[in-house]
Amino acid sequence: MIKKLFNKYFELVFWITAMVCLAFNNPANHSHFSLCPFKAMGFTWCPGCGLGHSISWLFRGDIINSFHAHWLGIPAALGIFYRIYTLARPVNYLGKIENSHSEL
Repeated sequence: MIKKLFNKYFELVFWITAMVCLAFNNPANHSHFSLCPFKAMGFTWCPGCGLGHSISWLFRGDIINSFHAHWLGIPAALGIFYRIYTLARPVNYLGKIENSHSEL
C-alpha cells in the first residue's frame, strides 16, 4: 500500500516541494549549496546555472532579474506548474471506461 502511494504521488510531491523551496529561496544570496555536477567538476559554465535563481526571482515578481538570471526560467516554471496541474487533477477513470465500452 505504501509503495503504491509512493509511486502515485512521488513526482507530485517532488515538484511541489521544489517550487516551494524556490519560492522561499533568496535569489540575491549567491553563496548556496549547489547540486550542479558541472560545478562539482570545476567547470565555470553550466547550461542550467541560474535556472533556480530565475524561478526565485519570478516568485518575487521581478521578471527582469528572472530573465537576466536565465532566459528559460519563465518557460521552465510554466512547464513545472503545468506538470503539477496534470498530476494533481482528478481523473474520472470510470467515465473513461464507460465511454470506451459504449463506442464498441
